[in-house]
Amino acid sequence: MGGLFAVIITRTPFRISFFGGGTDYPVWYKENGGKVLSTSINKYCYISCRYLPPFFEYKYRIRYSNTETTNTISEIQHPSVRSCLDFLNISKGVEIVHTADIPALSGMGSSSAFTVGLLHSLYALKGKIATKRQLAREAIHVEQNIIIENVGSQDQVAATFGGFNKIEFGCDKDFYVYPMTLSNGKIDLLQKHLMLFFTGFSRNASDIAAEQIKITNKKINELKTMMEMVDEAIDILNKESHDLDDFGKLLHESWKLKRGLTKLISTSEIDEIYSTAINAGALGGKLLGAGGGGFILFYATPEVQPFIKEKLKTILHVPFQFETLGSQIIMYATQDFY
Repeated sequence: MGGLFAVIITRTPFRISFFGGGTDYPVWYKENGGKVLSTSINKYCYISCRYLPPFFEYKYRIRYSNTETTNTISEIQHPSVRSCLDFLNISKGVEIVHTADIPALSGMGSSSAFTVGLLHSLYALKGKIATKRQLAREAIHVEQNIIIENVGSQDQVAATFGGFNKIEFGCDKDFYVYPMTLSNGKIDLLQKHLMLFFTGFSRNASDIAAEQIKITNKKINELKTMMEMVDEAIDILNKESHDLDDFGKLLHESWKLKRGLTKLISTSEIDEIYSTAINAGALGGKLLGAGGGGFILFYATPEVQPFIKEKLKTILHVPFQFETLGSQIIMYATQDFY
């Protein structure tokens, strides 16, 4: 008996969130609305997926930082893999392989990019096309309601849709994506003023987010201000002037608000990195993600960037570019295995 096996590879981008982080948690936006300004970047999560040929003693083989082989979905330890397979009622044995351009637990939305990319792969494996809105909504559902992670809703939307966007939450369709209508010249100018560094230490975002969720009702004024900064940042970008320094200064104000939400967001090491960059000429910046470690972003004029790199030479500088495609199927191939 013969059979064709499809091999799928998806590529899903990570994201940088500039403003509004913290207002994308349901506990906030269901009552107050929420908005963020973010962009996907050219650093990616890759998921390859295929039905497993019938030669093995196991039914599921999952390869990420660990390797799992099991005969039932319930035995799979990786929470997103287990939940996505169960959610999509995958009854055949599968092999799933994950690789990525950046490490996990680093503040770039890596766990949500994984879930989005996996759902995208599994739908393709079943011969179905999932819309971007469907992928984003189902990734949010899997992470928030099935895995019960303390995560917001911006990462799944950013990874699915891609691009530089204002994303609003709590509207009639749960979220709405407004692509930034800037000239290529203005976007290039912004990118030239941004510097990304890896602090070298990771953190458990869910623990930090749980603390932030817990104190949401005590930080209403701060969160409203952070949400208002989204439109303020867009106004800066939309000015005819090519001077974007106010964007960097606003990042600084936002970071001061964010780090004051809970004591878990920053550390003495992060504060030292931040103050070093500011003293070397950066106008502002922020730690990406929930906090505690991972990647840190700075806004600085091109003239002072060499000085910042020199002062922060003990941590990794990571060049990047904005990207616009979101989660994509980059390979769909069939092979007759037996």
